[in-house]
Amino acid sequence: MLTRTTTQILDSLRDPANADMWQLFDERYRPVIHAFALQRGLTDSDAAEVAQTTLAQFTADYGAGRYDRSRGRLSSWILGIASHRIADLGRNLQRRRRDRGESAFEELASASSAEECWQAAMRKIILERALRALREETRLDERTVKAFELCSLRGVPAPAVAAECLMTLDEVYVAKNRAIKKLREIVQRYEHEFEED
Repeated sequence: MLTRTTTQILDSLRDPANADMWQLFDERYRPVIHAFALQRGLTDSDAAEVAQTTLAQFTADYGAGRYDRSRGRLSSWILGIASHRIADLGRNLQRRRRDRGESAFEELASASSAEECWQAAMRKIILERALRALREETRLDERTVKAFELCSLRGVPAPAVAAECLMTLDEVYVAKNRAIKKLREIVQRYEHEFEED
């Protein structure tokens, strides 16, 4: 699998006609923005709208040369755009509630800081992608991956996993450890892609 660091993507995005890089950028950040918006209390459709408007704003701002790496990380800039889009949506929702005579004081979830929510969203997306890569891109056999998923992700006791996967108890533990080791490598690769922003 070809991976690109954020630096490589940003350099390629200087060409607005580079559709492949714009798609790669979208695939990398849209799920994180969407998950972030969900954690901030939005519905799925509102979170999708925030992701779309955030990426549209990024495209306009980046094209106008407004992103300056010396002033901060790309993820912080995107977080700022997303936070503003969420606030805009919140104000619109409050205005609509007031117009209907409902309470204008219902607020979007704000128990955690925006940065904590962003980091949690990024970790969630990285883990989802890593698990998909573990299943689709590694040489681990299906039984190994299944034993790992049952034992580590679903909390099924090892003896039950052994019975279901037709493995010995030792084979279950070996399978679990192999998969965890490979998953850590994949997670590190994905984290590296985001770290350079």
